[in-house]
Amino acid sequence: MDKRQASEIVNNTFKMIFGKDNPFPLETVFSKFAFDIKLPKKVMDSITGQETWTESIHSNLFITQNNMRTYDRQKGWILPKQDVKNLKDVIDIWKKINYTTTERQYDCINVAQCDPIYKTENAFHCADCRECRNIVFCDGCATCEFTIASQRTGNSGFCLRVDDSHSCTNSYNVVCSNSISNSFFIQDCNNLHECIFCSHIANKKFCISNMQFEEKEYFMIKNEIINWILNS
Repeated sequence: MDKRQASEIVNNTFKMIFGKDNPFPLETVFSKFAFDIKLPKKVMDSITGQETWTESIHSNLFITQNNMRTYDRQKGWILPKQDVKNLKDVIDIWKKINYTTTERQYDCINVAQCDPIYKTENAFHCADCRECRNIVFCDGCATCEFTIASQRTGNSGFCLRVDDSHSCTNSYNVVCSNSISNSFFIQDCNNLHECIFCSHIANKKFCISNMQFEEKEYFMIKNEIINWILNS
């Protein structure tokens, strides 16, 4: 996974949500939509000096998962017994081998800048995601695909900034909601389709700011909102 592939995932997601190509470079997508998401930080492998990514930055020593395994095969992590006189000696020896493992990837395909990540395919700069496909800048998501800048969300697809939600599709900026489709700026809602700026309602469609609109009126306003989102 590289930035070009990540940008393709973002563009495909934007097309499904907004009906338009993504107008932003990947760095702007990160700063505009993923600014508050806990994502892996860049550090240096303490043995090779190469760039790597970790969810845990409270360490002095880092080593990539691949380099950790290579070191184990070539040299091994077991040390010869040394003469230790006190607890300080034990701790000093421990500090020399206590590397924090980075880029932990388990049963994954084509992932980059992720830590940790499980049973996922095509992921870029994500943390603690599992059984996902085609995700970028996500934290704590499961069984999601084509999902960007989202947190703690499950069973969703073609979503951007969806947090603490489940079963969402083709939606942007959804919080603490379930079964949301083709909607923007939704908070604490259930079973909405084609709704915008709605909170605390359920089983509705063509609502804006919790007001019911006719379908034609709704889509006229929705087009204005899309232009505002993509041009602001």
